[in-house]
Amino acid sequence: MRSKHQLTVGEGLRQHGISRRAFLKFCASLAALMALPPSMAPAIAAAIGRARRQSVIWLSFQECTGCTESLTRSHSPTLEGLIFDLISLDYHHTLQAASGEAAEQDREQAMKDNEGKYLLVVDGSLPLGNPGYSTIAGRSNLDLLTETARGAAALVAVGTCAAFGGIPGADPNPTGAVPVGDIVKNKPIINIPGCPPIPLAITGTLAYFLTFGRIPELDARGRPRMFYGDTIHDRCYRRPFYDQGKFAASFDDAGARQGWCLFKLGCKGPVTRNACATLKWNEGTSFPIQSGHGCLGCSEPGFWDAGSFYRALSMPVGAVGATVAAGVAVGAAAGLAAALRNRSVRAGARAAHEKVGVAELGGGAEK
Repeated sequence: MRSKHQLTVGEGLRQHGISRRAFLKFCASLAALMALPPSMAPAIAAAIGRARRQSVIWLSFQECTGCTESLTRSHSPTLEGLIFDLISLDYHHTLQAASGEAAEQDREQAMKDNEGKYLLVVDGSLPLGNPGYSTIAGRSNLDLLTETARGAAALVAVGTCAAFGGIPGADPNPTGAVPVGDIVKNKPIINIPGCPPIPLAITGTLAYFLTFGRIPELDARGRPRMFYGDTIHDRCYRRPFYDQGKFAASFDDAGARQGWCLFKLGCKGPVTRNACATLKWNEGTSFPIQSGHGCLGCSEPGFWDAGSFYRALSMPVGAVGATVAAGVAVGAAAGLAAALRNRSVRAGARAAHEKVGVAELGGGAEK
């Protein structure tokens, strides 16, 4: 009997008890996901059925694991879980069972066995300011990426950190963070930005490569057009209110409660390319604008430096000078009195060799 790694995807699905009808239904959903006509479903089924398990090596650098969390929550169609069981995820810091030397041996073996054929997925930016900011198995991110990319068929930069530098690369960029594309110049790179990306954008892109054996059509920023071809504004259900000039003036006014456009509250949907308004999140339940909050533009370069929607609570919002001065004076006097009392109590306790608890100090702290 052939090993799991030698099976085609079609054979593996049959072993899992998946009927051809269910498989064709999955392929029809996949065609819609890829913005292809339903008539392509049989061709997709044939291509996937013949394909061998795609070797995938996943490297994580300066990141928060949000992209992996997103991937594990990929939903409809329900067969996706089985499809990705049949993709050979040969190395992934978070999801793999092996660790230490055994994990690195798995990566090296996968590179050797699938030379020129494996997909290299990267999430997180690379610190060039000091290699010590992020290391794996005692090696810098730069060394690991350079070595692993050498034999890859293509790279997939998952998340805005890997695609554009993301939050680590925001001003003042203390680690000297750069995206994958600034390092690797001789391989095709697919950028799937988002903080994190929509789960189906990740799985759909990998499924496209599995189906057609090539990278999908990309836009000028290296993003798959099937997911990043339109702005969120183009597909937003609040777009008619924008066209009518109806805008919410605050997050809790009458306009907001009636679902008016959030553009004047800082929504960046008109300049953000992503599929949030169509694919949505949490099994297609909602997306930020539908939940009443403007788009932050997280799939665009430099989104973090573009600013927030809010003012920090520490920033005065009115004429509070006299009130603050009085409060500071009272607080300082109270603090000084408490500190003097605590010192006296502790001094007496030391002289009597007794222990002093917080209650005896009145909850105060020595200044």
